[in-house]
Amino acid sequence: MGVTRVIDGLDELKGLVGMPVAVSEWLRIDQSRIQAFAEVTNDHQWIHLDAERCRRESPYKAPIAHGYLILSLIPMLFESSLRIDGLAMTVNYGLDRVRLPSPVIAGQRIRGHVALEKLDDVKGGKQAHWMVTVEVEAGDKPACVAQVLARYTPLSTPV
Repeated sequence: MGVTRVIDGLDELKGLVGMPVAVSEWLRIDQSRIQAFAEVTNDHQWIHLDAERCRRESPYKAPIAHGYLILSLIPMLFESSLRIDGLAMTVNYGLDRVRLPSPVIAGQRIRGHVALEKLDDVKGGKQAHWMVTVEVEAGDKPACVAQVLARYTPLSTPV
């Protein structure tokens, strides 16, 4: 997966406030990824793992991905869609709003749409408020919508 957009430092980033910035490539969410997430998180609920029971009892008729799995993929979707040059460090500062409006059925593909809502001055750099929308291929609603906060420290310029 290649980076689709390169931003040349925080000055260029400042000019992108209020705009869509990047879209990631599609990523298939297969049952093996769902199973691996269940193992790591110890969340073995049948709606994620038991295909036969899902066919009988689930409104989706197939296993669905954990909402937290989709949320946890946002950094990968983000980083595969854009890169900001001229930074010494990037720190994940957290999330402000997260919604999971639609499930991702095993085998479906997702991709991330990244927009910059605002960019604030903070000690030592900038804090970006990114709105990331995780689209489900051929879906009516997104799988996840989250405001992601990132802090950026620029490279020091030699004196």
